[in-house]
Amino acid sequence: MNDYWCIPSKEDADFVACMEDVLDVYELPYDPMYPVVCMDEKPYQLLDDVRQPLPVRPGDNQKTDSEYKRNGTCSIFAFVEPLGGRHHVSVHEHRTAIDWAMEIKYLSDEMFPDAKKIILVMDNLNTHKAASLYKAFPPSEARRIIKRLEIHYTPKHGSW
Repeated sequence: MNDYWCIPSKEDADFVACMEDVLDVYELPYDPMYPVVCMDEKPYQLLDDVRQPLPVRPGDNQKTDSEYKRNGTCSIFAFVEPLGGRHHVSVHEHRTAIDWAMEIKYLSDEMFPDAKKIILVMDNLNTHKAASLYKAFPPSEARRIIKRLEIHYTPKHGSW
């Protein structure tokens, strides 16, 4: 049995630069006009029981059969504003640049429409780029959304 960890190189200037940048962001005082929002996404398998689980008995855990039926996958997107106590979770069939862009538009226009700037902390996944907004929207709309964001990337190969 192995435990898997993100083990960065001992001398990695990019890792340190991103780490210090994100730590500086996390030290910012709460300002509702400049919300600090953390974003991540995760793929999930959609599983169904082949056999009904046994009823739960007081003081015992539910008994579920180890065999399951796979019903595809989905991607879960999550935004958390820790200092403001806000969060948003959505589920998409895929994890594409368009899906990410739609979520960022929602963040900008629905969650924080009055913010002067949204400080966004996220990993550097290939879809987490300004170009994704240009794939999803006309250039003027993409630019409008981008101008509302201040993006900070977590260190590559660093789990947060």
